Amino acid sequence: MTPTTDIAPIVGAPPLAGSARNGPRDVVRQSLALARRNMLQLRGDPGQLLDSVVMPMVFTLIFLYVFGGAIWGDRPGDYRQFLLPGIMVQTLMFASRSTGYLLAVDFDNGVMDRFRSLPIARSAVLTGRIVADMSRLLLGQVAMLFFALAIGFRVETNFLFAVAAVLLTLLYGTALAWVSAFIGLTIRSPNTVQSVGFLWMIPFQFGSSMLVPTSTMPGWLRAFAEANPTTLVTDACRNLLAGGPIAGPVLGTVLWSVGLMCFAVPLAISRYRRR
Repeated sequence: MTPTTDIAPIVGAPPLAGSARNGPRDVVRQSLALARRNMLQLRGDPGQLLDSVVMPMVFTLIFLYVFGGAIWGDRPGDYRQFLLPGIMVQTLMFASRSTGYLLAVDFDNGVMDRFRSLPIARSAVLTGRIVADMSRLLLGQVAMLFFALAIGFRVETNFLFAVAAVLLTLLYGTALAWVSAFIGLTIRSPNTVQSVGFLWMIPFQFGSSMLVPTSTMPGWLRAFAEANPTTLVTDACRNLLAGGPIAGPVLGTVLWSVGLMCFAVPLAISRYRRR
């Protein structure tokens, strides 16, 4: 994945005397302009869609047709109905890693120096990155949902619950993207950012109900998995799509997501100002 280094004109962000004069409307306009600039990078590097659109489909086929029989065994029901919501959550976790990586690349190739010379709010740079990444993630989630329907997954609730499942995953993805942004602003090497971004997510991905039921885990791991926010968002998404209790998992997902953002957003903005 090699992002382009061109800086597209920031449409809609007229020159201002300084960041101190940026009001809320200016920050929103500048954030959207920078998000548009980041989205335009996809034209030059469509490979950025691989991790959010293509890879989830490949993982689905591998887990469903290679490992599915061994994982699911003789349990009642269809592993397809269990797996697909988990793959949707895995998709957002993979995609959120790119936020930190792309910020590190922008620092590495001097794009951030150009941004700092512009009379725009510094928070707009980070917000524009997050908005662009969440737009890419939304595209991936919708593509994944249609792919799931094509291979036999069935939404057993209704359209509104399906929309709620996608929005809930986006909320959790936004929280993870802010954590990724903090990592990308703290570590200078883009390659190291990628490695760290993958390592810290391992226990949250595989110590959860994303791919296997927590009932198959030893007691200590099961306790961790059931408190894991990835389990909460996976169960919420699964129950919103396939039926089941939603109040507890949805509330837990919202609380975890807001809590992570309360922690990561100020840290990321602080790191950006100091770097």
